Amino acid sequence: MPLMRIDVIKGHDEEYLKKLLKIAYEVQLATFHTPEGDRYQILTQHEPFEMQILDTGLGIERTNDVVFFNLVTRPRATKAKEAFYRQLTDRLHNELGLRPEDIVFSLVPNNDDDWSFGNGEAQFLNGKL
Repeated sequence: MPLMRIDVIKGHDEEYLKKLLKIAYEVQLATFHTPEGDRYQILTQHEPFEMQILDTGLGIERTNDVVFFNLVTRPRATKAKEAFYRQLTDRLHNELGLRPEDIVFSLVPNNDDDWSFGNGEAQFLNGKL
């Protein structure tokens, strides 16, 4: 059950943003094998000065099309993470024209007891999920 936070710089139309969200969800299903309907995405648009996404000395140049994916998720195997990074980057490049250099990921692991989906319950712990 990943919580996917996606940060972009303002200027994209609704159709573009909806497609970005759809592609990210489809890749999540395929690479993390999450159940259909396990979709928790929050997209935030920023002014350009609000996103300072440098390259950590790698020589990567960013544009105003930079997309930052931050996922809070159960621990995942390294191969699943790498597949997620590669497949999402490839699809965003092929379907939206995003440069691979403008796609950044950060995954933060958490556990079942870190989630409540409503009603003040821990559904992963009480057997409802």
